Amino acid sequence: MKSALNAEPGVTESGTIPEVVAALRATYGSGRTRPATWRIEQLRGIERLLDEREGEIARALAEDHGRGAFESWMIDMLAAKLEATYARKRVRRWMRSRPRPLPLHQMPALGWVQYEPLGVVLVIGAWNGPLTVTLGPLVAAVSAGNCAVVKPSELAPASSRLLARLLPEYLDAEAVAVVEGDGHTTQTLLAQGFDHVFFTGGTEIGRKILAGAAPHLTPVTLELGGKSPAIVMRDADLGVTARRIAGTKVVISGQACVAADYVLVERAVRDELVERIVHSLNEFRSGEPDRGLRIVNERQFDRLAGYLASTEATVALGGGTDRAELTIEPTVLVDPSPEDPVMREEIFGPILPVLAVDSLDEAIAFVNARPKPLATYVFTKSARTRRRVLSEISSGGAVVNHLMVHYMAPQLPFGGVGASGMGRYNGKWGFEELSHRKAVLLKPFKPDPRFAYPPYSDRAITLIRRMYRA
Repeated sequence: MKSALNAEPGVTESGTIPEVVAALRATYGSGRTRPATWRIEQLRGIERLLDEREGEIARALAEDHGRGAFESWMIDMLAAKLEATYARKRVRRWMRSRPRPLPLHQMPALGWVQYEPLGVVLVIGAWNGPLTVTLGPLVAAVSAGNCAVVKPSELAPASSRLLARLLPEYLDAEAVAVVEGDGHTTQTLLAQGFDHVFFTGGTEIGRKILAGAAPHLTPVTLELGGKSPAIVMRDADLGVTARRIAGTKVVISGQACVAADYVLVERAVRDELVERIVHSLNEFRSGEPDRGLRIVNERQFDRLAGYLASTEATVALGGGTDRAELTIEPTVLVDPSPEDPVMREEIFGPILPVLAVDSLDEAIAFVNARPKPLATYVFTKSARTRRRVLSEISSGGAVVNHLMVHYMAPQLPFGGVGASGMGRYNGKWGFEELSHRKAVLLKPFKPDPRFAYPPYSDRAITLIRRMYRA
């Protein structure tokens, strides 16, 4: 069911949005998406798409973001491929009913949890990773046996067109539809009352998605962002730490929800860490003719350039901008004011503030005084420091001595908490997120003791009270 936005909002090549959704509901109602064979076929289709169309995908990402072919494969294709392969090999096992022990007062009986598809789900993708953050949730949707509408980001138009063209070739075209369009299209989709909505994007838009889903009581998974901190203690390997932090600011031009948004470093090693980060960034970009990194559009460019213009921090590296080319140099800011816009709002770009702190207590207090981040990163050799950060800072996920790598581990749940999101996906976590976990309890007809029914004698009351105390 190939869908592409026409001139008239809410109209696709397959009909109006209500017609598209109605057709998907009919497919779901037929039961064809429930068997494991159908689910595995869809997951294998996603794998084949990523393998067979790698060149086309890379060209679309180059058009949207100016990425090289290898970066496109590593950032957008590899994670989605790993996710699809992992799910395909395990979905039969995930689908099995799970027996559960029951209390004595329910005996004799059997109990189990039975996984059911939700129905028709809406997957709203993001522009910064237009393949991986769209196909990842789609893997969860089809592995759980759902039909799906995929709404790619209009801010990555080449990737959106590519998904609209290729997904129907590799997946069941009557069970997965692609609808292109802008925010008005998204609101029209939300008005259809899906069985679940999965959104990846910024916190402000996430609030609008939640509000749009509320009239239909549609459950929502929000994968948002936030200011993810990297805490660096003096006992860390500063060379490795600097390379790993710097890497998050050149991958996708720092436009990744799990990139380090700022660094808190013990004052005694701040200058050395900054020097090493600057060296790493220069090394990473040494072969590039242009020192700037591509920003997705003018709006995002102006926002980032505004941060640089308003800060009074010391610029240790970069700071240059080119609006004509929409590029910003990798920039390291030392000790900006906590009240600077660059420290109050999510950066989502190649700008890295580094702030000195005098203790771990100060670093933890600084993070906890702000909205809960999508990730917390800590660099230390101390098990005590690690335990304190993991137990005292609430965040969607955490990584010790590295950054971002938890996103590509399907064995671990991925998602936010508080302002950084709600719900989880990756591997079985995504399967469960987009499944209904039905509780089933089976009782035999016998025994059926008379004392379980009114009127209750004194002896029956004593027996019943004793039974529920067991």
